[in-house]
Amino acid sequence: MPKMNNGRDFIQWLEPDMSIKILTHLDDPSDIVRASSVSSAWHRFVIEHGLCKQLCLKWFPEISSATHIIEVKTMIEPVKLSIDDSTEWERLKRDHRVYAFLARGLTPYIRNDCISDPISASSTDNYPDESIQNTLDARDRVGHRALYWSSKGESDPSVPEALIYKLVAKFCVVTEIHVQPFQAYFQYGLPIYSPEAVRFRMGYPRSPLNLHADIRHALLAAHSWMDDEFVWTYTSPEFPMAQENFLHKFKLPEPVICIGGILQVELLGRVQRQEMDGLYYICVSHVQVVGQPLLPPFDIEVLGTSGICSLKYNPETQSCMSSTQSTEGEASTPSRLRTFTERLLQLLGNGAADDESDGEEPSA
Repeated sequence: MPKMNNGRDFIQWLEPDMSIKILTHLDDPSDIVRASSVSSAWHRFVIEHGLCKQLCLKWFPEISSATHIIEVKTMIEPVKLSIDDSTEWERLKRDHRVYAFLARGLTPYIRNDCISDPISASSTDNYPDESIQNTLDARDRVGHRALYWSSKGESDPSVPEALIYKLVAKFCVVTEIHVQPFQAYFQYGLPIYSPEAVRFRMGYPRSPLNLHADIRHALLAAHSWMDDEFVWTYTSPEFPMAQENFLHKFKLPEPVICIGGILQVELLGRVQRQEMDGLYYICVSHVQVVGQPLLPPFDIEVLGTSGICSLKYNPETQSCMSSTQSTEGEASTPSRLRTFTERLLQLLGNGAADDESDGEEPSA
């Protein structure tokens, strides 16, 4: 176990507030889970003070609207009882377990294809040939057929457009969004129909979203999805876009948890007028979301149309995960704990070499 120079556990030596401050300065929420495995005293300290939840909220503040936790068949209600009360202790342990799995789920494995389905476009010039569906294909043509989405033409270049997508999970950590404008290689002068700027919003529908094939086709054809049908939990800054034919990569100021799995790409301002009709268009070849869907045990349940949502955790889904992953995780625990110990001692300003000279492994 990590010790201070006087041989005492620092959590016992320091005041609780200082210990909490140190532990919440760790680099990764998963580290707090490892901290709870150091000893029984650390395990109880981490659970009593809700440190898993604190660190998750510190690094991903967008999750705060989903902190009302629901376990399958068990509602975890907030109760005000003393820490010694068994009911409160069970609630704290359950909270810890859920946020521990959430912290594990937040361990990055980045993918570039976090979009699963298109939902709607604010307009389409020639549906279905120029449908939003085309933006999920990284190619700009297949054979002689061009692949892109095109807006309706407008005489006013300030008229915006919007594309709405469903992500691969209702809970995704998004770091970047990529947008490629379409270059009309079949028109004189090879014009690029980019917007002046883009902005992104993330959230969830106020009522359940049924994307059965027939319903999805009807939604794409109707162009009827409006802002008030969604709860937007995040709106990005406005990013300018150059009128150039490449995949523009927009890195968000900080990683964002998309609660509900809905992304809106706002296309602001038109720069290219079509020669044949004199109208301004926006055309997009490809949209890509870079991020990380969380683990299968988590889901989002929307409570009516109030805009309130709940985080749902299904331990049975977690138990079905590969036993191979579990075995590999156990095998690497000692090295992870040693790394964690060294970093923690650095935070305390003590040398790791002297404190680990006894050669003891932290107890699980």
